[in-house]
Amino acid sequence: MQGVAEFVHFAGKQPHIADCLSLADLFLLPSEMESFGLAALEAMACEVPVVASRVGGLPEVIDEGVTGYLLEMGDVDGMAEAAIQLLQDEDLHQEMSRRARAVAVERFSSQKIVPIYEAFYQEVLQKTVTSDQ
Repeated sequence: MQGVAEFVHFAGKQPHIADCLSLADLFLLPSEMESFGLAALEAMACEVPVVASRVGGLPEVIDEGVTGYLLEMGDVDGMAEAAIQLLQDEDLHQEMSRRARAVAVERFSSQKIVPIYEAFYQEVLQKTVTSDQ
């Protein structure tokens, strides 16, 4: 059995990650822990479906079977099967890619997220001012 080392290239730090992600057919994220899943969200924003571990904040970002697949941490065989299924079914891949982008924009655009943060900070500030009086 031949390895994959000859097909793997470590490109180092890339200043324009969206350009690189946009070329990908799939984003594989076999993490043991993730706080939020920003890397997955960036891939989804570039219309790249994600196959990832069901850890941390990834289930908040990835909709199982809609924008990608979530598998148990360490389930390398399951991730490989999900990736192969996705890459071999062109219709599924196109639909999942389209939905990944839509979810990234609809749920996590700055127009949606920034007001939520601002409201939270205002609430914290108000509580701080009230408790100081």
